[in-house]
This record gives sequence, structure tokens and C-alpha cells, in this order.
Amino acid sequence: MISVLDENWQKPMNELNHFDDQGRAQMVDVGGKDPSQRMARAQAIVTMAKNTMQRIVAGEVGKGDVLGVARLAGIMGAKQTSSLIPLCHPLALSSINVDFEQLDDERLQIVATVKVTGKTGVEMEALTAVSIAGLTIYDMCKALDWEMTIGAIELVEKTGGKSGSRG
Repeated sequence: MISVLDENWQKPMNELNHFDDQGRAQMVDVGGKDPSQRMARAQAIVTMAKNTMQRIVAGEVGKGDVLGVARLAGIMGAKQTSSLIPLCHPLALSSINVDFEQLDDERLQIVATVKVTGKTGVEMEALTAVSIAGLTIYDMCKALDWEMTIGAIELVEKTGGKSGSRG
């Protein structure tokens, strides 16, 4: 494990804005920033047995509409990000979309797009949305398929803010 106080740290401590000059965690001060329109898109992949995918698509999972519930869970997760991730700012999100695409017989892609007009980005909200949606799918289908995996959680695009667009 690398300590933020370690001299071999990859980035100088004064460039890590979640740490003060003593190496202590701090919430970034965004008070001086101008609000801008920001968007982040993240994805995750849930891999499961073919039979599990078939039952989800057909709406034949005993706990109900798996994708409908997972969509709501993802939206709710994005809205709760600042309660889950210690140094995230609470944001008045302007939109959250959670969508699903069946990639093949065993892989389901979750994509979350989150938007805000604010002083800080929404990358963590998008990543939280796909994570919570994936966990919800797992929870609703675990009795069918204990070998499901949630992976490839990644930020695929962001726009707005000082650092500009990526992805």
C-alpha cells in the first residue's frame, strides 16, 4: 500500500486536491469555481448464465421487473453518492439516465448518464449509478445464478469543467 506521505507517490501531494499540505484528507473547495454544464457517462458489465439472461429479458424472475428495479436503484444511487463517497459534494443533479443493452447471451451492459450545472463534475455519480444498478441485478437474481459477476465499471465520457471533455 502506498501512503500519500510516501516520497515515491506517483503525483506530488500538492497536486492531489483531496489532501491538504499536511497529507490529511479534505473536501475540495469549489466555492471559487464558475458553474458549468457537466455530463458523465459510465458503464458496467454484468456477466451471467444464459438462462438467467433469458429469464430477465422475458420478465420471468420471481422478484419482479429486474431491469426496472435496477434502473430505479441506479438513479437513487447517483442521488446518494455524496452520502456514500466521503469527499464527494452533494449535487443538485439535473438528469440521470440508466439504460441496459444485452451484448450477447451472457453479458448485460449498464450505462448511466448523469448531468448537472454546477461547480464540480458528476463522474462519481455516474459510476455509482452503474455499480448500484449492477448490485441490484445481482441481488434480484442471485438465487438463480451465484456465479454472476459485475465488472468493467468505468467512466467512458465526461464533458464540462476545467479539464474539459474526455472519452
